[in-house]
Amino acid sequence: MLEIQALAKRQLQDYRGFNPGTCFADPEFSIETKTAYHLQDTVTQLRVEDGEGVTGYKIGCTGPGTTAQFGMDGPIRGTLFREEVLQTGSSLNPNKFCRLAVEGEMAIRIGSDGEMEAAFPVIELHNLVFRAEKKTLSELIANNGINAGVILPEIEWQQSKAFVTENASLAVNINGTELGVGDLWPKPGGPAESLNWLRQHFKDFKLRLLPGQIVLAGTSLGLYPVQSGDQVSVCLNGQPAVCCSIEPLSE
Repeated sequence: MLEIQALAKRQLQDYRGFNPGTCFADPEFSIETKTAYHLQDTVTQLRVEDGEGVTGYKIGCTGPGTTAQFGMDGPIRGTLFREEVLQTGSSLNPNKFCRLAVEGEMAIRIGSDGEMEAAFPVIELHNLVFRAEKKTLSELIANNGINAGVILPEIEWQQSKAFVTENASLAVNINGTELGVGDLWPKPGGPAESLNWLRQHFKDFKLRLLPGQIVLAGTSLGLYPVQSGDQVSVCLNGQPAVCCSIEPLSE
């Protein structure tokens, strides 16, 4: 019988050791998606007990770029933590991640009425590692959507309501080269479709969105591995909106 509490402690230890999801390297190990969510939420509980805070959620594996890249269809839900929220211009130590990759996408901030208060671009950080021979939604879910943090734009962007309804192009640039460009939202129904899915999903897990929380709504683009010395920016209509750099490794 699977002991969720013990497995959650192992998952958290692996994550904090920058070596996530080692249990999935065992060819005999497998779990269903509902159990994977239970595992993710148990890890979240452990992190909250340690003093961390939930600042929102992510919707992943929902747009054409990631579904093609992973070879599976979501959507899936992950949890965002206050301690892993960084500001634009941050410099990242690649040794604090496992195969660091970035994703450009739009975030939604929840207002006091529970509706969309703002929509703005972010850089989502990932540990781009799957250990099982075949990628599965269960591994993705159990590893919290392989999320490793998020980089927010300047406060003016975070307060903008324009892109709740307006359309624009979203692009990811690395070292001045545009690696991907596409629509703002991964679903035809825009941010409302993503938010409605999340609310429906929450009913099965006794979760709810709180005012001030952010939701990463997924992306029409893919995940892009980065390395030491890289400069990353996410642009709206060709204009840089949020950026980060990867620290050079000392020789």
